[in-house]
Amino acid sequence: MLLLVSATALSAAERRSIIAPGVEKIIHANGTVEYRQVAIPEPAGETAAATAMAVPAAAPGNLPEAPPAASAKTTSQPVTQAVVPAPQLKIYKFRDKNGVVTYQSRAPGGGLAYTEFKPRPDCFACATGSGVNWETTPLFAGRYEQEILHHANLHGISPALVKAVIHAESAFNPQARSRVGAQGLMQLMPATAAELGVASPFDPAQNIDGGVRYLAMLMKMYNQDVRLATAAYNAGPGAVRRYNGVPAYPETRAYVQRVAILERRYRQGN
Repeated sequence: MLLLVSATALSAAERRSIIAPGVEKIIHANGTVEYRQVAIPEPAGETAAATAMAVPAAAPGNLPEAPPAASAKTTSQPVTQAVVPAPQLKIYKFRDKNGVVTYQSRAPGGGLAYTEFKPRPDCFACATGSGVNWETTPLFAGRYEQEILHHANLHGISPALVKAVIHAESAFNPQARSRVGAQGLMQLMPATAAELGVASPFDPAQNIDGGVRYLAMLMKMYNQDVRLATAAYNAGPGAVRRYNGVPAYPETRAYVQRVAILERRYRQGN
């Protein structure tokens, strides 16, 4: 899943809270609500039930958060570190007797109906358990070639990087829509699309135009560091700032690594 942040909202604070063991609620600067599965230090069997909290019925996203990595100066070299999956913890979702939607780490009693809450990543290249071989998976050669070349050259961005981001975000599906509302080839959030003047985010040419301009802004922000720019494209500039580098979210690290592989392959044309 991609949450884009508009240029006017990059410095705005996010509101974060733990609503259940292993589940974090984030209210982003643009008003969108996201749910992330976070790492838990205690064994799953020892976690306490969560405090009930009213939440909207929107399907959550998934960005497990690992402990912060040691900050280091990043380079544009491909990422080689292993991606560690988040702990497997069952979270149960149910509506209590007062009608409040609740998440907790054990099945509710009292005969209440419940479902197992299984957050999933929205973006194509974010799943840490992906069985895709990113070194050999077929590329989308020739798709939207003219639009990509035009906008990439116009804004000084590598066409191969644009193709890699589109591949990672939507697998070149112009009608892709994430659970939090990100739209089109480059998965623009509605607020970001509006900020960028993209009236029809499902129109490939307009979506590529807006996505490339946003990516160019991030590349400039991070002094052409592809790793940081793609990490911010995935997790937001706020997360990159907090971690002083690529955030320690397993999905973001997987995303950065896979975009690097795809960018190299699109550049080499294989």
